[in-house]
Amino acid sequence: MTTGLQAQAEDVSLYVSARKIYPQAVSGRFRSIKWALLILTLGIYYALPFVRWDRGPDAPGQAVLIDLAHQRAYFFFIEIWPQEVYYLTGLLVLAAMTLFLMNAVAGRLWCGYLCPQTVWCDLFLAVERRIEGDRRARMALDAAPWTAEKIAKKAAKHAAWLFIAWWTGGAWVLYFADAPTLVRDLAVGAAPISAYVWIGILTFTTYTLAGHMREQVCLYMCPWPRIQAALTDRHALNVAYRRDRGEPRMSLKHATAARNLGSPAGDCVDCVQCVTACPTGVDIREGSQLGCIQCGLCIDACDTVMGKIGRPQGLIGYDTEVNIGRRAKGLAPTFKIVRSRTVFYAVVIALVSGVMSYALATRAFTGLDVIHDRNPLFVRLSDGGVRNGYVVRILNKETVTRTFSLSVAGLARATIEAVGAEIGADGLPAIQVGPDTTRELRVVVTAPAPGPDVAATPIQFRVTESASGDVAGAGDFFRSPVGKYQGG
Repeated sequence: MTTGLQAQAEDVSLYVSARKIYPQAVSGRFRSIKWALLILTLGIYYALPFVRWDRGPDAPGQAVLIDLAHQRAYFFFIEIWPQEVYYLTGLLVLAAMTLFLMNAVAGRLWCGYLCPQTVWCDLFLAVERRIEGDRRARMALDAAPWTAEKIAKKAAKHAAWLFIAWWTGGAWVLYFADAPTLVRDLAVGAAPISAYVWIGILTFTTYTLAGHMREQVCLYMCPWPRIQAALTDRHALNVAYRRDRGEPRMSLKHATAARNLGSPAGDCVDCVQCVTACPTGVDIREGSQLGCIQCGLCIDACDTVMGKIGRPQGLIGYDTEVNIGRRAKGLAPTFKIVRSRTVFYAVVIALVSGVMSYALATRAFTGLDVIHDRNPLFVRLSDGGVRNGYVVRILNKETVTRTFSLSVAGLARATIEAVGAEIGADGLPAIQVGPDTTRELRVVVTAPAPGPDVAATPIQFRVTESASGDVAGAGDFFRSPVGKYQGG
């Protein structure tokens, strides 16, 4: 016999289906800001691969390019080489500190206005409204039986979503190859198979995340809402409901009657426009919540209602915990954007930016590496001189062929020879190195008799570029058999 407790346990589900949210269209200053940022960010994302930048005859002409084949990254006048991966670390630090600073100033500004998930969700939702109508029309369409009109609208919406998702994936791969060339190759089926694969993957993910999952990405997949809660403080601006002014909430009719009788009545008329406007379905009147992305659309919705009923705007707005407490005590609000937390983040951003800028401005375009022969370490010549062999690698980071003269210092009367290199007008080896490449040579340094009087003499190799005078150096040692012979 099944007990009541067992029957109750059988009715409990460990999974609750997501409630579909139908955000209401609103207008206002925050909606306008979001539209402007959407146009700006998507415009940059889709158009930037086609922006040209002249780097010379043998260099890529794309302004922003991640050239995996040649192990280079280009950003307008900046070129990053594989050995400069530390710049990536600097960029990650800058991104983190900027995110922390935004959070310290005004909560989840990134989530509400600049996060790719938010931007593409806004775009997909705008397409959905254009085809299916606003909130009530979409709800009615989903509840209606399947008809030719419903099928046509749904098909048109998903086709538009897939087109946007496909173009999004296509734009991404254009950052990894010359954009006009890759577009032509994609059109005729001559592009690498990896390009088609990545476009397919990104099309699927964009269509799924922005078209179907939407707020579920913010609620369940994204770690930032949980992290930022530990980084904020009581002075950070967040979207908040002014409970001291809005409560007790009641309909406009009941509020008017209550005021006529001298009873308390809040400005909130319980129209739930703030809830229907929220893209994640949050009721901001219940306080700060994980699902609130601080987009400000509930502020626009509430201000619109307050304007229609003749009450002051700002019932919902960006506020701080400190001010909420001060208003409860009848004190005037105060804002403290400049404080130790924000100053610390700003200083770190300035320092990292300065270090990276200095490193970029002073970096060399010529590199030199020297490796001493290990067997033998030296060769004693018949005339009493000593010879050492080395492998020299000269790195040319420019996009043109350059000629370098190779010299050695620190060893009196020493001569230097480079196998396969011509002798320049200065009597030193003249070595040509192709654009953006490394040349390796066999180099012999000879000390005439009687040779060095120590077993290891520090020497300095140096390459000097003939046209610009650019210099690079590398140190090593000249080995000799001291104690085994007296030369001569």
